[in-house]
Amino acid sequence: MQPTLLIVGSLHYDIMVEADHLPRRDETAVGSRWYPKFGGKGGNQAVAVARAGGHARMLGAVGDDDFGRFLRDRLAAAGVDAALVETLPGAGSGMSVAIVDAAGEYAATIVSGVNRRIDPGPLAREAAWAGVSLLVLQNEVPGAVNLAAARAARARGVPVLLNAAPARALDPGFAALVDVLVVNAVEAEMMGAAPVTGLDSAAAAAERLGQTCPSVVVTAGAQGLAAVSGPAPPIRLAAEPVEVVSTHGAGDCFVGTLAVGLAGGASLEDACRSAARAAALHVSDSAR
Repeated sequence: MQPTLLIVGSLHYDIMVEADHLPRRDETAVGSRWYPKFGGKGGNQAVAVARAGGHARMLGAVGDDDFGRFLRDRLAAAGVDAALVETLPGAGSGMSVAIVDAAGEYAATIVSGVNRRIDPGPLAREAAWAGVSLLVLQNEVPGAVNLAAARAARARGVPVLLNAAPARALDPGFAALVDVLVVNAVEAEMMGAAPVTGLDSAAAAAERLGQTCPSVVVTAGAQGLAAVSGPAPPIRLAAEPVEVVSTHGAGDCFVGTLAVGLAGGASLEDACRSAARAAALHVSDSAR
């Protein structure tokens, strides 16, 4: 059966700029083209859930502007249930500008806009949780929103997956509500793990963060990933070699696919394998 996942998170109108290289400080780099793209970690992960075969139900906010209408249209086109996405009049939607270089690497700046004003009130309604088997959170929304969502999930016996991006300190009370923590190498280090330079150090980072959350996945880019669940030995999965077109959105593709696997009853290892495969296809697919 198609699992239902509730995604509480951000929605951004992304402006993508292609250039030969990322600008250094005080440098004006010349780009080759730009184009709009649907974004925000919450939105991207909701779309990834839908593409991976899950039923994605999203709670978030957009502004009453052209960006907001674009975001709603894209959610609908992807098959995401956006009934819990609020439109705030007189406010600007979240947006970002990302520069992608010739090697497919990128750097971005986000403006959160209405994502800072998400109302968690609808989470008190049972209809929001009908059939939900997993809650997915990220850190592009206020911590109070994530905490309210996690508490509501715990009260209903729904497990919580947190993609702690961007990284910030985990309040112990909130951490106790997280069942699965997903971070990349930089985020793992910022949260107290040793630097991640390969699969062994990713496994060590997962074990370190596993002292806080029952299950942890640490992604290490082109190296692959490591994961731990309870007292079992760490899982190490090497990355699939692919030709990189762009890494933009790869992490969200991974998280959304991982979440569908876990919500559908897959083991952490099997869910990680499926998610890693989806992310590999994502970074090599110029049509996405």
